[in-house]
Amino acid sequence: MSRKAKRSWNEPQQSNNSRRSNNNNNRNNRHNEQTINLQDHRRYNKSIELNPRNPHQRDYIHQLLNPNNSIVFATGPAGTGKTMLAVLAGIKMLKEGDITKIIVTRPAVEVDGEKHGFLPGDLNQKMEPWTRPIFDVLHEHYSTKETARMLEEQILEISPLAFMRGRTFKEAWIIADEMQNATPSQMKMLLTRLGEGSRMVVTGDVQQTDRKEGENGLLDFGRLFKNTDSDFISWTTFEHKDIERHPAVTEILRIYGDSI
Repeated sequence: MSRKAKRSWNEPQQSNNSRRSNNNNNRNNRHNEQTINLQDHRRYNKSIELNPRNPHQRDYIHQLLNPNNSIVFATGPAGTGKTMLAVLAGIKMLKEGDITKIIVTRPAVEVDGEKHGFLPGDLNQKMEPWTRPIFDVLHEHYSTKETARMLEEQILEISPLAFMRGRTFKEAWIIADEMQNATPSQMKMLLTRLGEGSRMVVTGDVQQTDRKEGENGLLDFGRLFKNTDSDFISWTTFEHKDIERHPAVTEILRIYGDSI
């Protein structure tokens, strides 16, 4: 005949201690989660400020924030803040409800010999080598989860330039980056995608292109625009003196003999 094992006198006490420990751990976890969420809230809900560091940036920011400028061009060397300020202005417009989505596009060019079709993943993953600097700015204001949700809901859209054909964008902030690699026909196609309530920023460095003048869409439109008075299009040209670098980077470039 089997007998039930007697319960030790101290087992209930251990159970109570365990429950107290678990309750304390749960309270600590909730406290930590609240602290982390508060930190995230402060980080990702900070106000967007576009602060110029030189006169050309001041002019560029004024053009970005002027609703009368439907299309803003910014050309010049890397490091002048062309793309960063365009992204910040787009985030500001989105948070303030002036637009409903941000669209990032650029010509499909190879990176270290790799083409889109040979890179792994979906279209967003294929575009990642080209859009990483833009996402670096986005992640200062949105968490990784928020960015993923925005991509899924197409509040944020990443698209090669060729995929823009036949579309018209409404209430969107369109950033066309590295457009020195676009052809004249691609540039015309892009500029005519603008719809109601949308604005566009076109950036590029005409010194960093393999396209000759007759094949370069940015140079071509710049030549045409030079002789035109426009109520809707503005243009800022940055120079090497406008480059904003860490002092150590400036020193390294001077050691290499690069122009600063």
